[in-house]
Amino acid sequence: MMSFNNLDQLYRQVIMDHYKNPRNKGQLDVEDKLTIDMNNPTCGDRIQLHLQVEDNKIVDAKFTGEGCSISLSSASMMTEAVKGLSVDKALHMSELFSEMIQGNDYEEEDLDFGDIQALQGVSKFPARIKCATLAWKAMEKGIKGNQ
Repeated sequence: MMSFNNLDQLYRQVIMDHYKNPRNKGQLDVEDKLTIDMNNPTCGDRIQLHLQVEDNKIVDAKFTGEGCSISLSSASMMTEAVKGLSVDKALHMSELFSEMIQGNDYEEEDLDFGDIQALQGVSKFPARIKCATLAWKAMEKGIKGNQ
């Protein structure tokens, strides 16, 4: 069995990997896309999220921005996780992520959280929760504004 210390170390490595090698960083080269700008004034994190939604499904997702390792790695993980999901599933996943990041109980159900679980430890640092949820809030705002 892995100790909490080793697990924390593993989670830190996953977060740093997404920070140093972000997935889906950049712009979407499609005309019909949603672009959402969000920032976290408390720490200066800024993100621009690009979503390609077709037939109620997130076909592609990319982001640009600047900020701390938590906000940028969370954006990387989120764009990976929601690609190919229906809009409803992506919104549901965002709700569950919000519960997890606040340290509440949540059921993963049929959603694959994958690397996202590495952000669980953020719940111990309330000031960082906004960093972790920035990209997710941007995704929710984009989808809800498009419905």
